Amino acid sequence: MALLGCGVVGTEVVRLLREQADDLTARVGAPLELAGIAVRRMDRAREGVDPALLTTDAQGLVTSPDVDIVIEVIGGIEPARTLTLAAMKAGKSVITANKALLASDGETLFAAAREYGADLYYEASVAGAIPLLRPLRESLVGDHVHRVLGIVNGTTNYILDQMDSRDAGFNEALEEAQALGYAEADPTADVEGFDAAAKAAILAQLAFHTHVTAADVHREGITEVTAADVAGAKAMDSVVKLLAICERVPSATGSGDGEAGAGGDGATGGNGATGGDGAAAGDGAAAGDGAAGEPGARNGRGVSVRVYPAMIPRSHPLASVREAYNAVFVEAESAGSLMFYGAGAGGAPTASAILGDLVAVARNLVGGTPGPVEVTYAQLPVLPMGETTTRYYIQLDVADRSGVLATVAELFARHDVSIQAVRQVGFGDDAQLVVVTHRAPDAALAATVESLRGMEDVREVASVMRVEGDEQP
Repeated sequence: MALLGCGVVGTEVVRLLREQADDLTARVGAPLELAGIAVRRMDRAREGVDPALLTTDAQGLVTSPDVDIVIEVIGGIEPARTLTLAAMKAGKSVITANKALLASDGETLFAAAREYGADLYYEASVAGAIPLLRPLRESLVGDHVHRVLGIVNGTTNYILDQMDSRDAGFNEALEEAQALGYAEADPTADVEGFDAAAKAAILAQLAFHTHVTAADVHREGITEVTAADVAGAKAMDSVVKLLAICERVPSATGSGDGEAGAGGDGATGGNGATGGDGAAAGDGAAAGDGAAGEPGARNGRGVSVRVYPAMIPRSHPLASVREAYNAVFVEAESAGSLMFYGAGAGGAPTASAILGDLVAVARNLVGGTPGPVEVTYAQLPVLPMGETTTRYYIQLDVADRSGVLATVAELFARHDVSIQAVRQVGFGDDAQLVVVTHRAPDAALAATVESLRGMEDVREVASVMRVEGDEQP
């Protein structure tokens, strides 16, 4: 084996290989030996790592005839992409934990694995030690997955959990997460949703057998989540979570999410409802059934893949996921509802997932049998956020006088947004209206919020948050 990278995860891989050597040999039917470890710097101290194994010649290592399996834990796009492709071209099987690479260029990697007859395993790329990708890739491959709803970033879940459980402010909770090692010194990838978006792209590819990249994912982070949002969720007996959502969108002639809506440009809203990257609510996605290469009308208009903070009822299984833990809820046609839960990050959990892949790949080599090959055959369009139907929670500071509620309701009607529930909180200068909508195209909901901001009787749109996990129509 060749190991690319020897940071936190790589060091844990070396430790587990050493401590479990006898057990791994028995499980595989052959000894597992490290041929070398490629690093950027030779002068760093690495506890428990034999310095004689270290090299800066990564290209030479991955193409060496002494290597059968390459484990890539460098992270990032380059040089990981070049080295991974070189390894497969040289006939090596590859195990990677690189979510960024898989989410940006997974199709190229899968094609190379098919062309060169190499195994490509990546369980550790999403949700650490949680056995999630293999069930989607193998156990559920004969089923029809409708929806994947998950908490896939431990940093943001810890922050939101502290804001909910003890009313901590965002900055306070972030500093605690950094002190505990849950967040990097630069937390942008986590708190702005980039990490979760990459994982959502990988989940969508496996769940729906179609090509999805991180750029296709509508992305919003948690930096704009306020105390008012969290308090509003509590009043609704709900909790705010950063959710990765992947779902099939039925045809407009069907039911539920198939409701068509105008995809206006720049669907901006309040906190938690801003137009995200890579999935602007434009008019560029076809709404028909006939995507090129689509294997049957039951796939509907396409798929929606998005990451944003949302309220979910405390009765939902994901609401109980605390601190830095991850969980993913899968809804499939025949299997029903499945939930996967556990530690989603960290050196040891990630290394555990890598060793699981290693045993599978090594068994394939010993037995002379190839592993499963990815076939992203459906070519389903990823719909713009504006065409995705969602529900909104909207809290308004309003003038306390007669006719305000009727005026607000009339504005919602003009945008074809139906109100599910409305209540008034407080009186006089403290008067507030809390509105929860039925499902509607996100573009229409965002336009409604913008119109509310311009109303004379609305002093402030105090809180806007999407609502998920409650399948009200």
